[in-house]
Amino acid sequence: MSLTSCPINRQQATLIEQTLAACAEEARDSGYRRFVVAGGETSGSVTKALSVSRLNIGAEIAPGVPWCFATSQKARIAVTLKSGNFGSEEFFSRALEVLDQ
Repeated sequence: MSLTSCPINRQQATLIEQTLAACAEEARDSGYRRFVVAGGETSGSVTKALSVSRLNIGAEIAPGVPWCFATSQKARIAVTLKSGNFGSEEFFSRALEVLDQ
């Protein structure tokens, strides 16, 4: 069974979102400044945890999916928020290539 076909309930989904949000906070606090986030609910949880209130749009990674720039706890961060139906399998490596250009 693939991960995409593995059914989870709302409580499990919430736990996953909260865990990834906590990981993002810890990463920011440890000096990481680039975040690639996949999934609509997860994107909301992560941006909320990072206290992102405004995004400045940057270069497009894939159609409809840009890099964005924000401030999180006085740190400048780069973040891309990818919903589940955007981008190819190479999206994640492509995202970092675009940011490094």
